[in-house]
Amino acid sequence: MSRNGPLAIAFHLAFVIFMLAPLAIVCAVAFTPEGYLSLPTNGFSLRWFRQILAYPEFLRAFWSSLWLAALSSTIAIALSVPAALAIARYRFPGREALTALFLSPLMVPHVVLGIAFLRFFTQVGLAGSFTGLALSHVIVVIPFALRLVLAASYGIDARIEHAAVSLGASPATVFRRVTLPLILPGVVSGWMLAFINSFDEVTMTVFVASPATVTLPVRMFLYIQDNIDPLIASVSACLIALTALMLLVLDRVFGLDRLFVGAGKG
Repeated sequence: MSRNGPLAIAFHLAFVIFMLAPLAIVCAVAFTPEGYLSLPTNGFSLRWFRQILAYPEFLRAFWSSLWLAALSSTIAIALSVPAALAIARYRFPGREALTALFLSPLMVPHVVLGIAFLRFFTQVGLAGSFTGLALSHVIVVIPFALRLVLAASYGIDARIEHAAVSLGASPATVFRRVTLPLILPGVVSGWMLAFINSFDEVTMTVFVASPATVTLPVRMFLYIQDNIDPLIASVSACLIALTALMLLVLDRVFGLDRLFVGAGKG
């Protein structure tokens, strides 16, 4: 196996620094004792992390975003699994059109989607409701879930399922004991990607959310319109730490290489 040369190592190092530098700066600003955004800072303080607890709107928005992302990503995966298996296994009229329909939210700007959802939900009486917000998030994140489950479904050897059927397994048993374990890396990684995109969605959500269903990204967007202080940096630092912890747990439980690449842990 050939080794990376100095130029390749320097390029990868520069790329990693370019990706991590904004996150590091945000985290550094979050620990400033000043009442304004400052870097470098004159000291180390948890003042703005304590301030989060004094601002209950952020806490309510966080739990709302968490529940919304979990619900929408779970529904998206539940729809993606049968769709991916049908697209990967069968040839039928409209197959390509169906695939394009599921992936079409990727091609439409989220501003356009937000206006369209607002108009539609107003007509059907779901404007400002959590149900309407969840449905809009399902539509937005389903392409991310479908693409990963579809990639895992294409890699299934049909002979394994045929062997289970020949041994007397029912279709439900084949799916539960054979098919689902084979596509599980795609299902888990698809759910993760859908969850992250739902939790982070702000452009479309601004149009659909109401004061009773404000998500954390929308709450942060509204806050920075009227305030310029390190509170947003501290909230962002908490989200970065939570994401890193979540990835660490998933790596210990499943292995990130298995989830995103499909290989087993060495």
